[in-house]
Formats: sequence, C-alpha cells, structure tokens
Amino acid sequence: MLKLEPRPQASGWWTYGSPLLALAVTVLIGVALFVALGKDPVRGLQVFFWEPVRTPYAIGELMVKATPLLLIALGLAVCFRSNVWNIGAEGQFVIGAVTAGGMALLADKTTGPWIVPAILLAGVLGGMVWAGLTALLRDKFNANEILVSLMLVYVATLVLGYLVYGPWKDPMGYNFPQTKTFEKVTQIPRLMQGSRVSIGLLLALAGAAALWVFLFRTRAGFAQQVGGLAPAAARYAGFSSRKALWTALLISGGAAGLAGALEVAGPIGQLTPYVPAGYGFAAIIVAFVGRLHPVGMILSAILMSMFYIGGELAQSRMGLPKSLTGVFQGLLLFTLLACDTLIAYRVRWVGSKKGGV
Repeated sequence: MLKLEPRPQASGWWTYGSPLLALAVTVLIGVALFVALGKDPVRGLQVFFWEPVRTPYAIGELMVKATPLLLIALGLAVCFRSNVWNIGAEGQFVIGAVTAGGMALLADKTTGPWIVPAILLAGVLGGMVWAGLTALLRDKFNANEILVSLMLVYVATLVLGYLVYGPWKDPMGYNFPQTKTFEKVTQIPRLMQGSRVSIGLLLALAGAAALWVFLFRTRAGFAQQVGGLAPAAARYAGFSSRKALWTALLISGGAAGLAGALEVAGPIGQLTPYVPAGYGFAAIIVAFVGRLHPVGMILSAILMSMFYIGGELAQSRMGLPKSLTGVFQGLLLFTLLACDTLIAYRVRWVGSKKGGV
C-alpha cells in the first residue's frame, strides 16, 4: 500500500516538476478520452500539440492567443502573490474592451495615429476601474473579493450586451448585435505582414520583464509578497495591507483591460457579444501552472493557447465538441492540484524503511 508522508521541508524539485507531471497526466487522460470517443488518439494529440506550431502562420496564431492569456496572468500573479483572490479578470477584460471600443468608435477618416495609444490607455483605465470596485468593496465593507470580482464578470457581460444590442449597434450591420467595424487607423500595429501578431506580444513580454523586476528587485514588490505570505509580519514591518490590496487589484485590472483593448482593436476589430472568450478564467490556470513566475507564465500561456487552437481544430477536423478545450484546461488544473501534493508530501510504501518519490 502507498502512504503519503509529510516532508520535513517543501520539495524544490517538485515545485517545478509538478506542472510537467500534470501535463503528462493530462495528455494520458486525453489519449483515453480520444479512445473513448472513438477517435484516433495519435491524430488527436497531433491536432493539439503539432498543428499549432507546424507553420509560421500557425505559430503567429498561437502568439495571438497567448498574448491576452499572458497579460492577464501577469496581473493575476500580483494578486495571488499578495493573497488577493481576483477571480473576475474576465469582467475586467470585457470592460477594458468596452472602454477601448468606445474610444475607437470616436475615430473617423481624419483621425491620426494618436488614437492607438488612447485606445490602449482607455482599456487599461477601464480594467482598473472595474477591479477598483472590488478593491473598494473589500476595503470599505470587507466584502469577499472572490464573490465580488466573480459577480462583476456577469455585470460586465451585461454592460457589453446592452451597448452592442442598443446604443452602439451598427445601423448598417443587418441587425446583428455588433458595433461598426473600427476605422483602419485604430488597428493595433502588426509585427509582420501576413500575420495577425501585433505589438501586443511585445507589450506582454515587456510586462513579464517588468513584473520580474517589480516582484524580485523592488521594495514595493517585496512588500506585496510579504503581505500575502505573512500579514502579521507585514504589519510589523510597516507595510500597508490596504495599499497592497489596491495595488494588486489595480495592476491586475489594468493588465486585463489592456488585453481587452488589444483584442478588440486587434484581431476582432469591433465589439460583439462574443468578446468574452474565457481568457480571464483560463489565465488563472496559466498563472498557477506557471508558478506565478513571469518565465513560467510565458510557457504556460503558450501551452494554454495550444489548447484553444487545438480545440478549434479538433472541432473542425475531427468532429469533436468545442467544449473539449475547456475539458483539457480543467484536466490540467485538477491534475496540477493533485500533483502539487508531492511538494509537501512524499509517497512511500507502507513498511518500507527507505525510498520515496
């Protein structure tokens, strides 16, 4: 029989090995799932892990998906390291898209290129305001930030629906619930011809570098993390838990809002009811699979975007349901939670005097 035995100290190896083991287990369960559905498991794995990187164009599409995931995950990492549980990044993403879209709708044929920074700034401010509502309710009324941020996701979706079905609806859009297509001048600049990859990718990578500096090379970042790990010690050291709360949520909201702005002024080019793509929820998995570290989150964002593209390809090429993407995301999260047990515990055979995992 197997027995879980507490380790004398957390395993440094399994801290980083656990996500790899979780991915391997997810793949094995995925193979079993393909077989149960009567599909070729080799073809299924090829669709998820080879097709998204097979051509330069496919890699570009992978980066398009990875950009919002990485941006949102970077902001969430600040929250989670500060012990602030922002579960509503999807709502902040949507409101960032709405405010950026509102700015883009002001453009006309005579508008100059200054509109692009204005759109991005509007998205950041929109996300910050929406996250600020959660911070305000937590700060003033001690409301649970998990419930507040999550409920605000649905409010944000309703706000978007009201606008695209109502005052912002394109009168020339054949009654479809969408705004008019944004002017070309509002388009986020692309990195290369023939690809949809925009400067958003560079902003996400710069954000990862900035987060590394903030968390590991500044006093403010140290204060954020101490406040999350040991609130009493933070208070003793003179760090403000209130400031940490507002800082974490405003950074997270701003990052999610920026992702929303890049999405609507980039690949989408207008506001539609389908702006909420689940990136805000998927980014939670990205953050934890990446161990809340900037480098790890870059890799996990690429992996998660593979699941998105693989799910779309599996639907069109293998006749599988689109929900398969969510299945793989959920499997990765739950297997990670299970594998993380090995960080604090080792597996031993009962009665054995030595050995263990």
